[in-house]
Amino acid sequence: MPEITPVATVFTPYTSKFGIPRQSGLVDAEGTLVFEPAFRSPDAVRGIGGFSHLWLIWGFSQAERTSQKLTVRPPRLGGNERVGVFASRSPYRPNGLGLSCVRLLRVEQTADRGPVLHIAGADMLSGTPVYDIKPYLPFTDAVPDAAGGFAAPLARERAEVTFACDTCGIPPETLSRLKEVLSGDPRPRYHEDADRVYAFEYGGAHVEFTFADGKIEVRKLVVQ
Repeated sequence: MPEITPVATVFTPYTSKFGIPRQSGLVDAEGTLVFEPAFRSPDAVRGIGGFSHLWLIWGFSQAERTSQKLTVRPPRLGGNERVGVFASRSPYRPNGLGLSCVRLLRVEQTADRGPVLHIAGADMLSGTPVYDIKPYLPFTDAVPDAAGGFAAPLARERAEVTFACDTCGIPPETLSRLKEVLSGDPRPRYHEDADRVYAFEYGGAHVEFTFADGKIEVRKLVVQ
């Protein structure tokens, strides 16, 4: 089997690993997908505009795998409970591949980069390599009564988000998406220190927050 190579690169508001939504579709933040030169032809995406959603197969480019492990400790389970690597969506996988369903907003034909896909709902670090793109088919890919395993109860948990800092200079759309990111509580569940300050970058802004009593308080928000 030949070695796989990227067909495109995705660009998102997520410029640091911490703070990225744990699953695609949880935050409707927009991004773009730019093809590699060999695929910058309108023929490569002919007909893609008829689909509302796409599957992206991509690589965990910054997940360091020092050894092969068959079990992982999902942070959402407290960091101490182990499950099989194939029963999780951990980035530390045998082949380091991720799978995300994103919303296709539009296809833009450009002179220098060929067709550019504008997408929403990605859970990927900006600059992530994409190895394949497939259309989402609702009549086969959607399973309404599927069981969610240990992840099902966690999907309903949302944290209250408040701002204890000036938000001037932050575009309303960026602020709204940032609030969605934070309400998903990016912290590992086993962190209980109310005085701990967490920091990450989102959409060109530096964000610092604390967590206490199920609530997230943004302490600092600076446009970079």
